[in-house]
Amino acid sequence: MLSIVIPTYNSSVGLKQTVDSLVPPPYAREIVVVDGGSTDDTLAVAQSLDVRIVKSPKGRGHQLAAGAQAAVGDWLLFLHADTVLPENWGQEVCSFILAHGAGQEEAAYFTFALDDEDERAERLEKIVSWRCRLLGLPYGDQGLLISRKLYEEVGGFREIPLMEDVDIVRRIGKDRLCQLPTRAVTSSVRYRQNGYIKRMLRNVTCLTLYFLGVSPERIVKLYG
Repeated sequence: MLSIVIPTYNSSVGLKQTVDSLVPPPYAREIVVVDGGSTDDTLAVAQSLDVRIVKSPKGRGHQLAAGAQAAVGDWLLFLHADTVLPENWGQEVCSFILAHGAGQEEAAYFTFALDDEDERAERLEKIVSWRCRLLGLPYGDQGLLISRKLYEEVGGFREIPLMEDVDIVRRIGKDRLCQLPTRAVTSSVRYRQNGYIKRMLRNVTCLTLYFLGVSPERIVKLYG
């Protein structure tokens, strides 16, 4: 019933760890890796794993939409290539699907976590928790579990280069989003490289520009 869609672009470092966290428990019918033209060893890594490979134009919006179209599951789990799930993720997801399988009226996301014990990482995790609880705005690194019925009802992922995660959760609506207690642990490399404060400010700036009506195509030039 469940298809997992993972967009990749030069994701060779974290992809195997992400996929390994999803198997061997057979909770997923398939794992679909959607590559946006990687120039590193991403495709070689993907070919060594038990996944389907789909090629797409670069950009998470394009890649996620292509993955959803290629997937065969009645339920879809969209997950970033540098996000690792704990051993109990399957039970949590199955429980949600069983509880919502008839009406399929809600979507879910995981609890945000970073693989860093720095107090700045802990502070960011609390900020994200507040953002999700108050605004109903989980980001893509928290995953998105959604029935195909609801996915198609809201129009799916739009083929935009950035903010595709915010765009779709706004269409789903805060009242139809459920946070799962399972922690999705995302790599903190970008935060450590760019600096926590600098990257957090850039993310807030991008979100603000998006809410002000600036196109994702213009925002992506700032995001990098």
